[in-house]
Amino acid sequence: MTNYGYIRVCAGVPQVRVADVDYNRSQTESMVKDAAAAGASILVLPELGITGYTCGDLFEQPLLIENAERAVVELAAATSSLPVLFAVGCPVDKAGRRYNCAVVIYCGQILGIIPKTHIPNYGEFYERRWFESGEGCFSDSVMFGGLAVPFGTDLIFAIEGVKVGVEICEDLWVPNPPSVALTGGGADIILNLSASDELIGKHDYLRSLISQQSARCRCVYAYASAGWGESSTDLVFAGNAIIGEDGVLTEPSERFAAGSLMICRDVDIEKLRNDRSRFSTYYDRGLQKMCFRTIEGYEGVAGWNIVMPEPEVDQLPFVPRDDMKLSEHCEEIINIQARGLMQRLHAIHCEKAVIGISGGLDSTLALLVTVRAFDRLGLDRKGIVGITMPGMATTSRTHNNAVGLMEALGVTSLEIPIGKAVAQHFSDIGQDPRNFDVTYENSQARERTQILMDYANKINAIVVGTGDLSELALGWCTYNGDHMSMYSVNSSVPKTLVKHLVKWFASEFDDKASSILLDIVDTPISPELVPSEEKDTISQKTEDLVGPYELHDFFIYHMLRNSFSPRKIFWLARIAFKGRYDDKVLLKWLRNFYRRFFNQQFKRSCMPDGPKVGSVCLSPRGDWRMPSDASSALWLAEVDRLMEENRQTAEK
Repeated sequence: MTNYGYIRVCAGVPQVRVADVDYNRSQTESMVKDAAAAGASILVLPELGITGYTCGDLFEQPLLIENAERAVVELAAATSSLPVLFAVGCPVDKAGRRYNCAVVIYCGQILGIIPKTHIPNYGEFYERRWFESGEGCFSDSVMFGGLAVPFGTDLIFAIEGVKVGVEICEDLWVPNPPSVALTGGGADIILNLSASDELIGKHDYLRSLISQQSARCRCVYAYASAGWGESSTDLVFAGNAIIGEDGVLTEPSERFAAGSLMICRDVDIEKLRNDRSRFSTYYDRGLQKMCFRTIEGYEGVAGWNIVMPEPEVDQLPFVPRDDMKLSEHCEEIINIQARGLMQRLHAIHCEKAVIGISGGLDSTLALLVTVRAFDRLGLDRKGIVGITMPGMATTSRTHNNAVGLMEALGVTSLEIPIGKAVAQHFSDIGQDPRNFDVTYENSQARERTQILMDYANKINAIVVGTGDLSELALGWCTYNGDHMSMYSVNSSVPKTLVKHLVKWFASEFDDKASSILLDIVDTPISPELVPSEEKDTISQKTEDLVGPYELHDFFIYHMLRNSFSPRKIFWLARIAFKGRYDDKVLLKWLRNFYRRFFNQQFKRSCMPDGPKVGSVCLSPRGDWRMPSDASSALWLAEVDRLMEENRQTAEK
């Protein structure tokens, strides 16, 4: 499969004239050419589009059927130079019976013909008057255009490493659509040729069906329905064109358009296949009982300039773009975090919690979640003990925000400086306090954790952890320091989302608490472990040391959620961050990500319990199980190749 797993799919609705097969052939040919010019590889067209769906008893006329066959053969010949697999609707006679069919064409070859399985016979749809069901049509062929063409509902078509299945209109609306078996048999994309009339409320229901089917089957579902030119004697056809990818739909096409229309979407087949392999129950359906015939298409057309899809890629894949959806997202995440903590407190009969409050994002979110959990349990907020532990590099900004926030929230606030204890520890182990090495930093983190753990013992409380998903992925935490707690509420929340959650919370409180939260959001991310040359200034900025969190969260999402290779992640990052980071910077931090991710697995292997809030989680008891001594060689080698390619390109 080329193009990093992406392929462009189109749904088109050409104009038709009822029973005018030559006009309809011409309109269809134009649409196939438009799809090819747009760089599409796959196109679905409406049901019975060669004749028009509303021919009625004209379907009994042999002249119409014979000329429809001729028109399809001519259409195949006229599009032989176009590398687009497309499905066009046509009535087909076989052994004295007539079928409502999809004819699949690629590079001039008629690859196969699929009959409609579920034939409606209600309302204004009297299809059984003219057409037979294709149920039971397996391992068969039909003479079409003078050639024996594969015929049946057991056909799957393969081009460019992608597999395509077909169902027709009503097939989607039944309890067990053919697409379920087709995707179980390996189809990545389902094409639906339709002629669904328009009724009040039906459009929303249709979109819901397509969304659910593409999600349930973890596939791309491309749907095209009859439109302009169909008879309006009793029904009106709106010309719906819809493409769903794993539950996510394209924006609605223009309905009731006076003319042709087409929509395109770049879909990621590699992502869908990775999803299927990750969810083991996908194949637990007995679907392999049905054997499918795979029809291979030609390998494209020589000399044709294939357009490389450049999909729209979110810079922040963990953060919804839409403000309303983001608000709903934040509310749900906070509820999951709080409910997890509530259950833990209830299960161990505990009514107190201890949290280290630094004035940074993570501890702020942990405190806010704990406050909500206590409120829901009807517990006094004074049972939440926030402890500030100023050290060698703590700034007044973070310290004041920590103290002010605890006061605004009405929790118990304690201050326990760590300077003397750490100095004694340095003396005990022979550490030069002027040497700002990893021992200097980690000694402070472990001293703070000791205080939290011991104070929790003293008051019969639990320590609520503050570390987030991004820090766990990078190993940016001190082993048995801030790495450890008794329940870690942020452990599956990435840093980019932490910032949005804290900002969202700001609207929940009065002006004082809100202003503190917004200042915390604007404060540079820092562990504050190394003193600054300038007094009371944050000089140790995390993102200068490990890289921008927006990049690391992007890498985390596409590696863990989608199982993409470094090469594909780099390609996507170039699109997402165009104009913000050059290739050299992207590759630098991508390499750093893989190096740290593999080297720091030992910290994740013994991480505390914490609630899973999204599709990406690093818990060793659930989503991510990797030995601590796994080699990163393959991943780093691919990044190194990318860096060398980038260097050679820059020198040219």
